[in-house]
Amino acid sequence: MKNLLFIAAILLSLGFVFTACSGNESKAKTEQLAKDEMYTCKMHNEVMSDHEGECPKCGMKLVKQKMTAEQQKMMNEGTYTKPKQ
Repeated sequence: MKNLLFIAAILLSLGFVFTACSGNESKAKTEQLAKDEMYTCKMHNEVMSDHEGECPKCGMKLVKQKMTAEQQKMMNEGTYTKPKQ
């Protein structure tokens, strides 16, 4: 009986250890963007951001994509729209 309780206590302890350690792996990591990538609205290409969000004009989810030449120009001139954080 004592051996059974001892084995159950060890298994329970190991369960807590592995559960506590696995919590760090499940946290979402922020994704690094390439130099020519931005999050932008599919309907409004002038809306650009360095992180996910919603388009302030239509509410659509911003998607990650490579910047076009037109978007590069807007970025350099500062004439693009940045969504609220």
